Amino acid sequence: MSGQRRQSGFGGVVYFIGIISAGVYFTFASVQGDYGLFRRVRIDAEAAALAAERDALMVEIAALRNKTHRLSDEYLDLDLLDEQARSMLGLVRGDEVVLR
Repeated sequence: MSGQRRQSGFGGVVYFIGIISAGVYFTFASVQGDYGLFRRVRIDAEAAALAAERDALMVEIAALRNKTHRLSDEYLDLDLLDEQARSMLGLVRGDEVVLR
């Protein structure tokens, strides 16, 4: 026997298809998967929106702290107290004109 053995191309084709399939799967997972690029972009956009909302809330908290301090016993702003009392009770002075 001369030792030449013929191999079919079926095994090579299966191996090649397996490698291509794995490459396509990992490429798809890296783009569309739970930890993929699109998910990362969505998370970054959500983080930016939440940071903007946090900054807006911090400004609102600072304004409320200022108003609270101005109405405290230590420092009483009479104009602010008058404004708050008028808005809550709906009162006006006799010499004022009310526009609606």
